[in-house]
Amino acid sequence: MTGLHTLLPRPVVVRPAPGEHVVTSVAAATDVSTVALDPVAVPHPGGYRLSISPTGVEAVAHDPAGAFHATQTLRQLLGPDAFRAADIHRGPWTLPCGVVEDHPRFGWRGVLLDVARHFMPKAGVLRVLDLLAAHKLNVLHLHLTDDQGWRVEVPAFPRLTEVGAVRAGTWVGRQPDGDPTHDNRPHGGFYTTADLREIVAYARDRHITVVPEIDVPGHCQAAIAAYPELGVTGEPVEVWHGWGVSEDVLSPAESTVDFFRTVLDHVVDIFDSPVVCLGGDEVPTTQWHASAAAKRRAVELGLSSVDGLHGWFIAVLAQHLATHGRRVLGWDEILDVGDLPPGAVIASWRGEAAGVRAALAGHDVVMCPEQQVYLDHRQADHPDEPIPVGFVRTLADVHAYEPVPAELPAHAHHRVLGAQAQLWTEYLDNPRRVDYAAFPRLAAFAEVVWSPGEPRDQAEFLDRVATHHLPRLDALGVEYRPLAGPRPWQLRPGVPGRPRPVR
Repeated sequence: MTGLHTLLPRPVVVRPAPGEHVVTSVAAATDVSTVALDPVAVPHPGGYRLSISPTGVEAVAHDPAGAFHATQTLRQLLGPDAFRAADIHRGPWTLPCGVVEDHPRFGWRGVLLDVARHFMPKAGVLRVLDLLAAHKLNVLHLHLTDDQGWRVEVPAFPRLTEVGAVRAGTWVGRQPDGDPTHDNRPHGGFYTTADLREIVAYARDRHITVVPEIDVPGHCQAAIAAYPELGVTGEPVEVWHGWGVSEDVLSPAESTVDFFRTVLDHVVDIFDSPVVCLGGDEVPTTQWHASAAAKRRAVELGLSSVDGLHGWFIAVLAQHLATHGRRVLGWDEILDVGDLPPGAVIASWRGEAAGVRAALAGHDVVMCPEQQVYLDHRQADHPDEPIPVGFVRTLADVHAYEPVPAELPAHAHHRVLGAQAQLWTEYLDNPRRVDYAAFPRLAAFAEVVWSPGEPRDQAEFLDRVATHHLPRLDALGVEYRPLAGPRPWQLRPGVPGRPRPVR
């Protein structure tokens, strides 16, 4: 048993009381069927109320998601052993007495997992879903396609996975731009349709929505390697071994659009998310400017320049998603390339300014600024930090993040759906490295998007993590970064990174 003050994320209201309640097992204490649903008594979606006395537990929730969240809170209160895969607990299981009243601050409490740069097998994704659920996070954004790999089976186009899902080798760390060398170690993998249906169902049982991303019209070199006719030049290319932004982009031919309509038909048949991400970020226009066919196509479409093909791609595929009743999610570059499709959601990643601009224009926004919530970025400005890339973002930095920008007027606050932590995997080549980058910072992020937004007590939070939450992560088998720095086996001596200035 642990006290009510140990909970993470921090609940809205906690009222401790004397005494404890003895339960027979973890399964009995966390049985979601014992939680009553009463949206009048608990008015907030995803919310719940627990009343624990020596004689029993009264659990009430607004909806099934709230009931699930209530059971996650009860699991924390039982102590770290409740998170183990088998019961090794000695003595009775007990719960502290008191009242917890709780509900989420934001409806979008997300994590992006990049499985394109480094593939994560299905079992690893299911484990990530369990970890998200334990932290009351409710969106998994799966980045399924990129220059370095195509990870979703599409029966109509088998070469996407036969060719596009494997590369000949990989940069280890961040090599100089244009370096043609790699480690000569083939890397690959993909999810079958059945795998993805299983992932979606597993997430649904945990009240998590899986948002798929099919990135267009840039970040498509793996698709072009599989089907060269999708590219501007039509010339063969390889699945890319390096990191950065590839010049290879999609041809604006109608046949290319039809190809991706078919891909999206398959994607929406698998994923039940109301939102599908089309990417739209980092789209070089060099090949379009050099292509007579692309210039002719731009004229046919009534565009003033081939630069307009970027926005046209997003708009036409967003229209197709709309026929399936889905909204488009795009990275914030799509704000700058033409009129946004109706219902478009903007992922503000280059900072907060784009999110503010989108919200003021009446668009929903998910805040994910790289300066704040890119968890692949380094955790300390220290030479021992493995593969140091990006900005320094400590545990305390993440906990201090405020998703609603200070510059956003109050009348537009409702446009901020929530926020999303990002786990890009160029430098996270296995689940152990993902654990290291994500935790315990993801616990801080979970509190940011769940708990009330008033000023946070950093000292209390850091003590709560060290004393109470790290033991839970230990029980779950999470190989997090210790607060004092990496363990010897977590170091990557000699592997180059690309740090950015400390902010």
